[in-house]
Amino acid sequence: MIITMAEAYPSNPPPPPPRPVRPPGALDLGRGAWVRPQDLEWTYTTARGPGGQHVNKASTAAVLRVRVAAIGGLDDAAIERLRTIASAVWVGEGELLYRCDLHRSQLQNKDACEARLKTMVSQAAARPKVRKKTKPTWGSVKRRLEGKKKDSARKQSRRWDGD
Repeated sequence: MIITMAEAYPSNPPPPPPRPVRPPGALDLGRGAWVRPQDLEWTYTTARGPGGQHVNKASTAAVLRVRVAAIGGLDDAAIERLRTIASAVWVGEGELLYRCDLHRSQLQNKDACEARLKTMVSQAAARPKVRKKTKPTWGSVKRRLEGKKKDSARKQSRRWDGD
C-alpha cells in the first residue's frame, strides 16, 4: 500500500466532533458552554460578614455545586484546563463548589456564584493560542548587528593599550 504525502500529512486537521446541542432554557456559560438549571444544586446557609442581626437569622449565603460532567460544550482539553483554573473550587470527583456571602441579599449571592462559574468555564473553554516562531526580518538582523558593531567600537575606543 502506497501512502501519498497528502494522505500522510493532511493540510487541514480533521474537524472537531459535533458539540451537543444546547437545550432550551440552559444557562449560557460563554464560548459555547452551557449547563441545565436542574444540574445546578443550590443550598443556602447563614452568612458571615455585614448584616447585623439579620446575618444570624436569614440564610443569605449561596452555595452552588455543579458536576463538571453536566456542563455541556466542553471537550476533554477544556475540562483539563478547567481543572487547573478552578483548582480552589474543584472538590471530589469532578464537582465545582462555589460559596458566596459577600452581599446581604440571597439573590445577589446567587448571581455572584453564577458569575464565578461563568468566568471560570469561559476561560477554560478558550483554547490558548499556540506561539508560532517567526524568522527575524533582514532589516532587524542588520540593525542588531550594526548596534553590536557600534557598541564594540565604543568600548574599543575606551581601551588603553599599554604598548
